[in-house]
Amino acid sequence: MNLHAYVGLGSMSDAMYRFLSICSAIRLNIIISGGTGSGKTTLLNALSGGIDVGERVVTIEDAAELQLQQPHVLRMETRPAKMEGAGEVTQRHLVKNALRMRPDRIILGEIRGDEVVDMLSAMNTGHDGSMGTIHANTPRDAISRIENLVGMSAVNIGGASLRQQIASAVHVVVQIARQRDGKRRITQIDEVVGMEGGEIVLRTLFQFKPGPVDENGIITGEYVCTGIKPHFLTQAAYFGREAEMLASLET
Repeated sequence: MNLHAYVGLGSMSDAMYRFLSICSAIRLNIIISGGTGSGKTTLLNALSGGIDVGERVVTIEDAAELQLQQPHVLRMETRPAKMEGAGEVTQRHLVKNALRMRPDRIILGEIRGDEVVDMLSAMNTGHDGSMGTIHANTPRDAISRIENLVGMSAVNIGGASLRQQIASAVHVVVQIARQRDGKRRITQIDEVVGMEGGEIVLRTLFQFKPGPVDENGIITGEYVCTGIKPHFLTQAAYFGREAEMLASLET
């Protein structure tokens, strides 16, 4: 399913589609957050449609679900340990190996363990446009979960330094949810602004405001743009997409 199909399904507005398409094309680091069965991987696959055909992409997954259409895609999968306990290949092993392959982007099917350390490092050292999914119920929870996953790893990073690294690595958090009417909707798109008072600051750019349930049992509502101009407009300008991005935020 391509990204524009979400508009027809009522899962996002046209303005959100145009905004996310530009975010993917201008190489922003994007985290897709959501619960189990919310459609995170499907959305990640759709967002990958904005990747230029000339870019070298490495995907890392437990089981191959992503179906990227670009010609230069290297797919890597984890492997469980054998009966005797040897031979395990973890996501962290794969992320480390991926960095040696000089990829333009790294796409991580699901961030769930200590591979988050290397992923953040990659995002901070020139692998712009990297993407991944994470289990969380809000963009703020997604950032907190990243912090917790680093804290549970063997890497010892101070709280302030870790939050600074996350704030500089992640540009956008996209929240998707399977709501009580069974429909999957992108409920919020937040920008990671930076640090303030030792905490990571998020700003909501788009959100779904639910209304009453109609006669067919479908939640009514509207997708609202807050009109806030994100900090990464300079990156959009670098790619010649600033006017398009501003237009999507004014709809």
